[in-house]
Amino acid sequence: MMTTVQLAQDPALTVEALSVRLQSEAGVNDAVRSLSLAIDKGQTFALVGESGCGKSMTALALMRLLPEAGQVMGGRVWVGEQELNALPEAQMRRVRGGRLAMVFQEPSTSLNPVMTVGRQILETLHTHTQYRGHAARQRAIYWLSKVGIPDPERRIDDYPFQFSGGQKQRIMIAIALAAEPDVLIADEPTTALDVTVQGQILRLLADIQKEMGLGILLITHDLAIVKSVADHVALMRAGEILETRTAAEFFADPRHPYARALLAAVPSFAKRGHSLVPSVDATTLVAGIDGSASIPHPTQAAKVLHTPQIHPAFKSALASAPVVLSVQNLGVSYPQRSGILRRITGHTRVVDDLSFELRAGETLALLGESGCGKTTTAKALLRLLDKQAIITGQALLEGESLFDVGGAKLKAMRRRLQIVFQDPYASLDPRMLVCDILEEGVAALRPDRSAADRRAHVGQLLERVGLPANTVNRYPHEFSGGQRQRIAIARALAVEPAVLVCDEPTSALDVSVQAQLIQLLQDLQAEFNMAYLFITHNFGVVEYLSDRIAIMQGGRIVEIGETAALLESPKHAETQRLLAAVPRL
Repeated sequence: MMTTVQLAQDPALTVEALSVRLQSEAGVNDAVRSLSLAIDKGQTFALVGESGCGKSMTALALMRLLPEAGQVMGGRVWVGEQELNALPEAQMRRVRGGRLAMVFQEPSTSLNPVMTVGRQILETLHTHTQYRGHAARQRAIYWLSKVGIPDPERRIDDYPFQFSGGQKQRIMIAIALAAEPDVLIADEPTTALDVTVQGQILRLLADIQKEMGLGILLITHDLAIVKSVADHVALMRAGEILETRTAAEFFADPRHPYARALLAAVPSFAKRGHSLVPSVDATTLVAGIDGSASIPHPTQAAKVLHTPQIHPAFKSALASAPVVLSVQNLGVSYPQRSGILRRITGHTRVVDDLSFELRAGETLALLGESGCGKTTTAKALLRLLDKQAIITGQALLEGESLFDVGGAKLKAMRRRLQIVFQDPYASLDPRMLVCDILEEGVAALRPDRSAADRRAHVGQLLERVGLPANTVNRYPHEFSGGQRQRIAIARALAVEPAVLVCDEPTSALDVSVQAQLIQLLQDLQAEFNMAYLFITHNFGVVEYLSDRIAIMQGGRIVEIGETAALLESPKHAETQRLLAAVPRL
């Protein structure tokens, strides 16, 4: 089904019946089907939907940057009154980056690592504007200042690796806006950023949009962000737009069953104790607004969702549960080296005097801005920083010291403490079959098990995390992001840990896949009584899943408490600042 609504009165971008086809080994796929939309100058149009629905392919088609396997099969695209699909490539180069610009999802791969950021901005200025020489350099400095890069006169000559993730995203925005385009396509511009940096990026775009009259096509799956910044929303699935409405109407009264399902799957404190996964079969979600598929309004969804799990603000049984992980006065410092001989001249302290306890069956969320020391804490506890950093303090796992053991004892303790990393694609060996990945840990940490026993155990694990039996004979790249994360969880569970560290396990996942993963983690915790140390910047997941929250700032825990109490009455200024920055539905 395709809904076409002409919204623009002073159009910056108009798309009419755009269709894109992809050729692959599996056959022909219609990635975008008869897509139509229109964006006014000075307005934000959000294109929302889950991974694989065609959002990014639409953006690449508009920019005429489709991969070789992609082809525009029909449709017309106008920037103002200029029709793009009729232009030869030489003329399109003048439009691309000049009148129509794009901020890509991952700045680390979009910025040239061997060019200074200044040269990359100058490249846009030289191609699309009249600025040259000293005037061009001053204009590049102006744009770095405009997007909030401190000390731009000096940092213009720095390389991308010398900037944080949020700063790299700002530089991408500076490059995109340097030629003062009419339309900006922002493809997941805030994915994997913490809430405060995310807020800064969104405010930056809004300020520049107001000043320049910029039309913005925002591509995202984060519905809370859409509600806070968009004027109009188009919901996309399987290459088609299912519903196009003003943002206020879309969130107040979502008409399409798929829209209601996505909104119902967004975690929050109010939904604790209720499943985020709808009981309606996913194949019915593409039905129209004729009532053939029935999913409740999000405000009533909790009443009919299946497998409710009572998950109170703080389980009373936890108070008497045994402490499985005790951390006292943890410190992590990295040596600073200088000179030809690279002698140590000082130390940078990343984690400072950090203490907490974790009980069996408890979920403790570790929150804070990027760089506050969350992941460093996890890696130190897992003994992954022994050769890189100086670690002080004490950590007891089920009463035994983590930092004072080695050899066979350390191996035995690693059976009881496992981690699920943020990016399963990077943490799973791409050259190994899934069966080998899962058996590797069991063979190393459970040598008492026979090969046949290990294979049977692997099969049970895959079934437990909701993956088919043929998963064992496939490689990681053959799976979606959510499925790879399930494989990573299965690998961690293979040795039956007492504590599972989850480092951003739901980052960049769609809301429905995220809901399935949260449900899986809850079920596994109930079955095995595992303790979770949950590291994330996703407050919705934390509010829904955690028993206690610890807020980190500058390597220290500045506030810790039961989830309900901390959310209702935050004491520390950093906690208050983080909560105020969270976009909400």
